[in-house]
Amino acid sequence: MDFSYSEEQQMLQDSIAKFVQNDYDFDSRMKLVKSDLGYSEANWKLFAELGWLMVPFSEADGGLGGSAADLMVVMEEFGKGIVIEPFLATTVLGGGLVAAVGNDTQKAELIGGIMEGNLQMAFAYAEPQSRYNLADVATTATKDGDSYRLSGHKAVVLNGAAADVIAVSARTSGSQMDAEGISLFLVDPKSDGVRLKTYRTQDGGRAAEVHLDNVTVSADQLLGAEGQALPVMNQVLNRAILSICSEAVGAMEVSYKKTVEYTKTRVQFGVPIAKFQALQHRMADMFIEHQQAKSIVLMAAMKLDQGGAEADKAVSAMKSRIGKAARKIGQESIQIHGGIGVTEELDVGHYFKRLTMIELLFGNGDFHTQRFAKL
Repeated sequence: MDFSYSEEQQMLQDSIAKFVQNDYDFDSRMKLVKSDLGYSEANWKLFAELGWLMVPFSEADGGLGGSAADLMVVMEEFGKGIVIEPFLATTVLGGGLVAAVGNDTQKAELIGGIMEGNLQMAFAYAEPQSRYNLADVATTATKDGDSYRLSGHKAVVLNGAAADVIAVSARTSGSQMDAEGISLFLVDPKSDGVRLKTYRTQDGGRAAEVHLDNVTVSADQLLGAEGQALPVMNQVLNRAILSICSEAVGAMEVSYKKTVEYTKTRVQFGVPIAKFQALQHRMADMFIEHQQAKSIVLMAAMKLDQGGAEADKAVSAMKSRIGKAARKIGQESIQIHGGIGVTEELDVGHYFKRLTMIELLFGNGDFHTQRFAKL
């Protein structure tokens, strides 16, 4: 099989790699993390101008193709710079839902706005009690004439603070754990009854707790068919998992390479610590973990593009394996650097924080190992 990138994918990779290398150094990123917005609007506009925001969407929706392999290329390069801009939340999650089940009007308005760099989105699906179960939805949507009234609490909504539109999962029928009866709604965060508590996550990103108290949503803000949202949520989350696993591959590559370079300059007992055989073995293990991680992400991307019953199994296998590799490489990079590895001023610790967050997002390794076994 041919695992090489196409000419278009190679150009995409080169353009993002050049941006990260020339315009996204660690100090610049930290300034963005500490800013009020949490990311750069100028960078976001640049992403739109360069066509990167079009990558996740099909040509029918005005995008560049929307394949999982293309998404993998983008996110791996973003991972090398631990890029903080909300590409995952806006284009993959929010935009992915609209692309999957939105009507023509919703697609034209929302996907068009995303690709132009003028619209931010978020996806509010998790709840305090739900853990990683997408079907555990206590938030309710009650029909009220030609509209719905939403009430509930959504937790850890990525990009919730900056979002212009939040896609919210709510139960229109059935009991809390039923697979049927879950619907998706497009909510304006400025609507009456919406309350956001925003905060910075451990890896430098932004998230929010979204509280809904009898929020009125018109019927044309229903996204997809009423009560049939769970399959599309699973489909979009699969692509989001591929995205963060690809990002992890990029972050792991930088982590182990920076660790190798450090051992060549750190002198102990009169010689660089790279000369110590025990450390050589540990760094070789880091390299192997990265290569295995990259291989399984490529496999999962191919399975997602092919579609079918194997996609869920491939995604869970990938997430389980990536979690182990991320923990191994992250911990080893910190330990080999020593105390300096956990300082705020050194980037290695920030790569470790992002890898740790990725291991927990959308289901940790234990959850996906069990899911794989069930499938």
